[in-house]
Amino acid sequence: MQLVVARIGRAHGIKGEVTVEVRTDEPELRLGPGAVLATDPAGVGPLTIETGRVHSGRLLLRFAGVRDRSGAEALRNTLLIAEVDPEELPEDPEEFYDHQLMDLDVVTKDGVEIGRITEISHLPSQDLFIVERPDGSEVMIPFVEQIVIEIDLEEQRAVIDPPPGLVDDRAEVASARDAEAAPADQAAPEDQA
Repeated sequence: MQLVVARIGRAHGIKGEVTVEVRTDEPELRLGPGAVLATDPAGVGPLTIETGRVHSGRLLLRFAGVRDRSGAEALRNTLLIAEVDPEELPEDPEEFYDHQLMDLDVVTKDGVEIGRITEISHLPSQDLFIVERPDGSEVMIPFVEQIVIEIDLEEQRAVIDPPPGLVDDRAEVASARDAEAAPADQAAPEDQA
């Protein structure tokens, strides 16, 4: 099975290094020197990682045969793809590969069906499940332990405990100022002086 593990960014310096947007929880395993990666677009690769280092919090890679800035710039926006055994699991039991989570049924802890995971969006702050509801609409569920309370791969489901308003229309009033703005029939009684 092929998994996207990184996207090549801009060139760094003049000796062929590129910045890399990492899309794997195991960069030391997938993006180490000597790794041979397929690419999208396919005509660019395969690429063999020659060196890697972290600079100012970003991973920099150099590929075999790429020796200058123009060669590095030509690789910009290329996806790096690793061949992974579909039976392989992450070392940490609390981590999952995207392919394990795709198509899981999403239900609340009370058993209410929300939908099915159709996409996983990797954002800088957190990952999001894109869940297609039975009516065809979509809802985004943050993949954080406070909301996603269980992943059961045997049962093929993700159990969530969503805050009010995330998957339904029941939102709590966030502040007293919002309560004051409520319609007159819902407003709090006025203080009597």
